[in-house]
Amino acid sequence: MIRVGVVDDQELAREGFTLILDAQPDLDVVGTASNGIEAVELVRAQAPDVVLMDVRMPVMDGVEATWRIADLELATRVLVLTTFDLDEYVYAALRAGASGFLLKDAPRARLIEAVRCVHAGEVVLGPDVTRRLVEEFVARATVRPDPAIERLSPREREVLGLVARGRSNAEIAGQLFLSEATIKTHVARLLAKLSLRDRIQAVVYAYEHGIVTPGDPEGTASRSTGEPWSAD
Repeated sequence: MIRVGVVDDQELAREGFTLILDAQPDLDVVGTASNGIEAVELVRAQAPDVVLMDVRMPVMDGVEATWRIADLELATRVLVLTTFDLDEYVYAALRAGASGFLLKDAPRARLIEAVRCVHAGEVVLGPDVTRRLVEEFVARATVRPDPAIERLSPREREVLGLVARGRSNAEIAGQLFLSEATIKTHVARLLAKLSLRDRIQAVVYAYEHGIVTPGDPEGTASRSTGEPWSAD
């Protein structure tokens, strides 16, 4: 069973998401919360596999709650729920450690799929979302140096750049003429060296630290399909 927490300040929204998810044979809503403080307490008490996290809430918003959940160093993954796909809260939540985001008006099947994908270690982003986030927010940010980059081997740095452009392990392996197993190892090592949780954090990191830049001729960090990226 995939254990899920639902966080939203609107009671009807919490109940609706709970009914949809609990109706699935492999999903179990283990608790709900109406603000960020309650969300952190829910994670401490229940350690759900996935938390659906609203961003705009009273008392404590979903971004701060996501930071605090990440600090707990549990296996819980956060899937951000938002009304606006270009909301600056979204980018902040991804930086805080969220594994992706979903619009609140997404079809029921997409919500269920997103929870399963996040639990499986994939990154859930809607079509063109990464590209637009980069253009709107990362492009405005000042590139910040990070000594940790020096820990990467030349090959790991190259793989990071390709991850940031949305390439899957199979695509990177084909481009570099290496096996998928080798690419998987490189990805795992670079995430560990840079203290990054998953591939979406790697995308944000790569743009913020100048590994790749918007308008790069190799392409942007968004896959044309808009499909989830495997974290393998």
